[in-house]
Amino acid sequence: MRMWVCLAVAALPVGLLGPYAVESSERAADRQAAAKHIVGLLAARDFETAVKSFDAAMSEALPAANLGEVWQTLEAQAGPFKEQTGARQETEAGLAIVFVTCRFQHAVLEAKIAFDASGKVAGLYFVPPRATAEHTMPEHSMPAYARPEAFSARQVTVGSGVWALPGTLLIPSGEGRWPGLVLVHGSGPLDRDESIGPNRPFYDLALGLASRGIAVLRYDKRTLAHKAEMASENDRVTLKEETVDDAVAAAALLRRTPEIDGQRVFVLGHSLGGIAVPRIAEADPQIAGFIMMATPCRPLEDVVLDQAAYLTTLDGPRSDKETADLEELGRQVARVKSPELATAADPGELPLGGSRAYWLDLSRHPAPPAAAKLRRPLLIVQGGRDYQSTTRDFDLWRETLAGRSSVQMKLYPGLNHLFMEGSGKEGSGKSTPSEYDAPGHVAPVVIEDLAAWIKGQTARPGPTPGRAGAPSGGGSRTGCAVLTEGAR
Repeated sequence: MRMWVCLAVAALPVGLLGPYAVESSERAADRQAAAKHIVGLLAARDFETAVKSFDAAMSEALPAANLGEVWQTLEAQAGPFKEQTGARQETEAGLAIVFVTCRFQHAVLEAKIAFDASGKVAGLYFVPPRATAEHTMPEHSMPAYARPEAFSARQVTVGSGVWALPGTLLIPSGEGRWPGLVLVHGSGPLDRDESIGPNRPFYDLALGLASRGIAVLRYDKRTLAHKAEMASENDRVTLKEETVDDAVAAAALLRRTPEIDGQRVFVLGHSLGGIAVPRIAEADPQIAGFIMMATPCRPLEDVVLDQAAYLTTLDGPRSDKETADLEELGRQVARVKSPELATAADPGELPLGGSRAYWLDLSRHPAPPAAAKLRRPLLIVQGGRDYQSTTRDFDLWRETLAGRSSVQMKLYPGLNHLFMEGSGKEGSGKSTPSEYDAPGHVAPVVIEDLAAWIKGQTARPGPTPGRAGAPSGGGSRTGCAVLTEGAR
């Protein structure tokens, strides 16, 4: 899937990868020069020339017109391209990969370009930056609430066969059978830490919760571990293949682990992962309860358009180009909502470069009504400064789940989409994409609240009356426990 939403700097894959052999330093320099030239062509919108460097598979998958639409979508999300600030080369699974650091108005990304043995482009992605001489980011430090002596790490494999995924399981030290938690990523080809710039929210959650007696399983997402295979099946991939199947496999793995209480296995979905929660619940009735973090309650295409509109306000009045890009995105959103989407011979470009199958699947499986039918314990947490999944979504979840005693909700006014603190946009309080470039950690209060909620659930799946394990304070006229950080 070519998805770049909810997590502001999640990767935007736009091609396929092919075989390549390790090359000499001279050829490596040539590759870097070629990669910089390609980025320059994209910035100049000379897509016809850019695709002349593609191999046959890339040319078929991404002709000039489609490449232009992908670049337009990228700039609608990250802002206008500003400059290249450096390049580096690596080998990855036998492939020669050049990373060109690109500064856009609202984010820094790397163009990840793969070359085949003849020098043709066999893959093109835009991914979060790693540390380079030009764009230095410190190593992610261990959060203060982590206690390494309180748990051990075990490398595991989630699923089997062609889609097997590498993962890390943290198990609390000592005797006993522990509650377990599966972490389910947001959008884009994310690693097990859900790395966003210098930040690693799943790393923080795993260490913090394992330090408090909860086993935590995190794993690389299928669109990262098997990116070439997923890209080749883009027209058939839905949220089920991208996220749901692997989360179900991860929960089953926890239940088979001797140190874990199989009746107390929970699933946490962040952002797009939260949208998948009701479908994960339907696929696995043995999961004891669920946590939805920063999860949109509105249709995803509406969230995409809302995000793009907000980003155009960050640098003053909206430019003519920004207005035109928003109008085009609005037309793409209208295509998603059209009753003819399923039957149209050519539906046209859809938001974020997503396929017709992906958007149809989302429309056929809306998360809110499915969540309303869920009778297992559910915790919904939201950052008040989140510009991606906003407090509007939080309020809609409260309305949707009115009267549910097994639902608890909590709002953290000072936190962003990653549940970290930041300064935000002056005058609005909302976070901005540049905020994710500053290293931080998931707020300690979030770790404590999640641990308390998980430990407060009964050992057997099913509704939990009241607000077991919740901090007191804040009432609800809807029957849900709605709490606000600061009322503690």
